[in-house]
Amino acid sequence: MSDLDTPARGAATGTGERSRPHAVLPALCVTQIVSWGILYYAFPVLNPQITAATGWPVQVTTAAFSLALVVSALAGIRVGRILDRRGPRAVMTIGSTLGVISLTTVSAAPDLAVFTAGWMLAGLAMAATFYQPAFAALTRWWAPDHVRALTVVTLAGGLASTVFAPLTAALADHLSWRHTYLVLAGVLAAVTIPVHALALGAPWPHAPAAAASRAGEAAAEIGRSRPFLLLAAAFTLSAFAMYAVVVALVPLLLERGYTAGQAAWVLGIGGAGQTLGRTLYAALARRTTATARTTILIALGGLSTAAFAVVPGPYALLIAVSVAAGMVRGNLTLLQATAVTDRWGATHYGRLSGLLAAPATTAAALAPFAGAALTAPLGGYGPLFLLLAAVSMAAALTAPWTSTPGHR
Repeated sequence: MSDLDTPARGAATGTGERSRPHAVLPALCVTQIVSWGILYYAFPVLNPQITAATGWPVQVTTAAFSLALVVSALAGIRVGRILDRRGPRAVMTIGSTLGVISLTTVSAAPDLAVFTAGWMLAGLAMAATFYQPAFAALTRWWAPDHVRALTVVTLAGGLASTVFAPLTAALADHLSWRHTYLVLAGVLAAVTIPVHALALGAPWPHAPAAAASRAGEAAAEIGRSRPFLLLAAAFTLSAFAMYAVVVALVPLLLERGYTAGQAAWVLGIGGAGQTLGRTLYAALARRTTATARTTILIALGGLSTAAFAVVPGPYALLIAVSVAAGMVRGNLTLLQATAVTDRWGATHYGRLSGLLAAPATTAAALAPFAGAALTAPLGGYGPLFLLLAAVSMAAALTAPWTSTPGHR
């Protein structure tokens, strides 16, 4: 039996011991790869083909995708509260079903109105299937040793772009974008719906008791506190820059003369970097405070974005930059996953993580549209990436003010 399957100390639930369902961790590893790969990473690969085939403006198709992320951010607050009370099985199974319906709608869209409606539905699916519900499940089932479980699932999730960006590009070489999305919807249905329905049915543990020093501190009070608001601001700025980079990377490379396949591989290899980077997070967490690693990782995100702006090639060097940027992104995901428990414990994890993620997810939603809109006045994607690097550095300057008493 592995460490992740070993029963945790009774403090996690107050019952003296707890059961960790064996199927949950491998199930979430698989569904995070598939859900992220199909609902998120397929779009930046397919969008150039979508606009070329339909004549729809790139700003409008990107705005539809951005709207999906806005919906995800808003729905995530409610989803977090439901998860705290009822667990992940129904939420994630319904989310997978909505994902299939949404992509089918997108693939058949006769006009921009239906295309946008399909992406709005996809936003609900994202809120119910992406990292937030998976993190809530693992934090409750694996606390207080949840960092290891979170690391494992994000190691797998980091492969989403590595698997699905090249796969999507390969499908698009032989199929239209509409048929490519239909194939991907079929994969999403075949994998995630049954896995979520069958593997997440274990009893949902009671919420852990709050630490004595924070026992009287309600979630609403934490959510209004200065450290929480500043942490949300830092994550919001960082997310804006990071997700604008993900969606703009393929157009940046196309602008520089690389092929669509080469661009897809640069985007995809960043996922391997995420997986590599996440193997280092536990060691980083042991050697730094929550505030210090927040500052360091967000600043490194800015530096990696600047590197894309100033490194036009050769291709091997771009691959290396993408791996490095992916390593930072991977650590930033775990940083956000553990930010609440590092500072305020796990009692209200679902609700507080939903509140913390909402503005960041909204910024991530607006980032692709804002990036597309700013490219022309800035004079290309290179200057855009420099601007995004500056945004990340502003976030890093905010991070030192996010410490809480006893959790520097």
